[in-house]
Amino acid sequence: METILGLCIGIGLSAACGFRVFVPLLVMSVASLMGWFEPMTGFEWLAMPSVCIALGIATFFEIGAYYVPWVDNLLDTIATPAALVAGTLTTMAVSTGEMSQFAGWASALIVGGGTATAVQMSTVAVRGLSTATTGGLANPVVSTGEWVSALVISILSFIVPVLVVIVFVIALIWVVRWISRRKRENTQTDPI
Repeated sequence: METILGLCIGIGLSAACGFRVFVPLLVMSVASLMGWFEPMTGFEWLAMPSVCIALGIATFFEIGAYYVPWVDNLLDTIATPAALVAGTLTTMAVSTGEMSQFAGWASALIVGGGTATAVQMSTVAVRGLSTATTGGLANPVVSTGEWVSALVISILSFIVPVLVVIVFVIALIWVVRWISRRKRENTQTDPI
């Protein structure tokens, strides 16, 4: 049961990594410093005050950089692999208590890294659509939604991890259905 709960927390945190790379790590660090969360063996560094300060600074600059026109699109190319790594690390830091080290890293990479990458790719698509349709004028709104989502999901991952996973699965199903519906509509309206 502990492993399943840890994976639920990991999925929520890795989804948040897809929105902003450093926000979930900062939330984990603050939670561990407050005594609300104990990282798995090998991730005790999250409970160091210097790490928390560094993550706070990195979070500040990451959030701020997404408000700079065109830099936001450039950051997406860096954030995609970074989200994969951060999603894997956050999942590994919370969820591998009863697993072997190999199984823990494999599940963290597949579940955490996969979730973070899927969310990050969707944010890249949304930002690309925003840039194409508004010339980037709506990108600050998108950026605000992303970092607020990262913060809320990170906090809720510790409070109600199972609910976060259920909402994530429902959102994923909705997105897949929406995409398939759009493809069908485009195929029916395109003269070939």
